[in-house]
Amino acid sequence: MKFGRALRHLFATHWSTRRRFTAKVLSNIETTISQVESQHAGEIRFVVETALHPAELWRDLTPRQRALQVFAHLGVWDTLHNNGVLIYVLLADRAVEILADRGIAVQVAPSGWDEICREMERHYREGDFGRGSVAGVQHVGRLLERHFPGIRGAGANELPNQPVLL
Repeated sequence: MKFGRALRHLFATHWSTRRRFTAKVLSNIETTISQVESQHAGEIRFVVETALHPAELWRDLTPRQRALQVFAHLGVWDTLHNNGVLIYVLLADRAVEILADRGIAVQVAPSGWDEICREMERHYREGDFGRGSVAGVQHVGRLLERHFPGIRGAGANELPNQPVLL
């Protein structure tokens, strides 16, 4: 376990997360997810986690490993066409991870997801959490639209669109 990382996680607060991801930012993310999902058959979940538990830090859990846990816990894999995508933000590590279910993962190279992550991280470093989050959702939406075109029918929204704060 690295000392600097441990300190960032131990001193990260939910208050600071709420300051960055205000009700307005969360609403904009939800609205953007709804808008982009209306253009394709994919599903997007957006999760922000303030920090890891000390036991997870001790085990040196990476943001990617934690994103995999959240992906499973939220059932992002549980869509009809295996086309769910998780955008996971770990604030204490200043990291963004995107995980795609197998239906979309075979269509998009890891570098495509990494590009979106780096774009979001750049906005976050500049302090623009709203713009970075919405840009990430829109970019994921364009990839889903390319590989899962079509407009979903009424009631076809398989996963909630509301962002989750952990």
